[in-house]
Amino acid sequence: MASKTIKTGFAAINRSVKRALILIIAVLSMQTTLQASAKQSSKIGGVQIGTITYSYRSMPDQSIQAILKYAVESGLSSVELMGGAVEEYAGIPTGSDAAAVAKWRGSVSMDKFKEIRKMFKAAGVKINILKLGDYKWSDEEIDYAFNASKALGAQGITMEISEEAGKKMEPFAEKHHSYIIFHNHGQPGDPKFSFDKVLAIGPKIMLNLDCGHYYGATGLNPIILIERLHNRIVSLHIKDKTGPKDSDPNKNQQWGKGTTPLADIFKLIQTKKYPITCDIELEYTVPEGSDAVKEVSKCLQYCRTVISSK
Repeated sequence: MASKTIKTGFAAINRSVKRALILIIAVLSMQTTLQASAKQSSKIGGVQIGTITYSYRSMPDQSIQAILKYAVESGLSSVELMGGAVEEYAGIPTGSDAAAVAKWRGSVSMDKFKEIRKMFKAAGVKINILKLGDYKWSDEEIDYAFNASKALGAQGITMEISEEAGKKMEPFAEKHHSYIIFHNHGQPGDPKFSFDKVLAIGPKIMLNLDCGHYYGATGLNPIILIERLHNRIVSLHIKDKTGPKDSDPNKNQQWGKGTTPLADIFKLIQTKKYPITCDIELEYTVPEGSDAVKEVSKCLQYCRTVISSK
């Protein structure tokens, strides 16, 4: 009888120990998740740092799963997502002519795009902008690009800036209650070019301002333009370049070795609290023995150093 009582007591103790262990494991697991989420954030001093996934173009695996992995390994919580991997995951027909691709875009379900959104969200990475589309596409394809963007949770789609593109794309942005977000290369170096002319076409036009190309083409500090047009800017592409009057003009450099006023840009966004994402764009040559993920991480660390010192 006593033996049975002792066994029953031990069984009760074992159950209690098991419950306690389960509780401890659950708490530790929750703490680990929260710590991972905290580490994953790339918002520094109020400035959201992300990257355009073009930065990972030299990596061997270009699947959407791999691109997400690269972003997480770089320590980022926001991306401008290139459309190629997105469409591949969604099942775009390969080796087909333009008519077949256009037909697919006009009829494809948004389910796969929603899957990508969930995939990125689960990893703590926000898809801010989708780089997809061309103003020369058919109306059905343009509708598709905006629908894909919304399914991904992005603010809109981005493409190269021009007045012609603005006139074609703005009505579609209005229709979809979204943004057409224009990106620049060296156009600001042309005296005839004007951001204002494009923005005046309609309120759904925004800017994806490439500060590096702007500085490389004009030699002007981008903060003057950013401060004036901040309410029409969704994101900035950040890179370090030389200016047009430097000895080796308009060349991409490892961060800190060029003359682009990066610290001024970050200080302005931080001080003014502009809701503008600053996206790392890795354009300098990846050093031997390194890779794009490591270099994007270095750029992020540069951001942490510069922003935290202000």
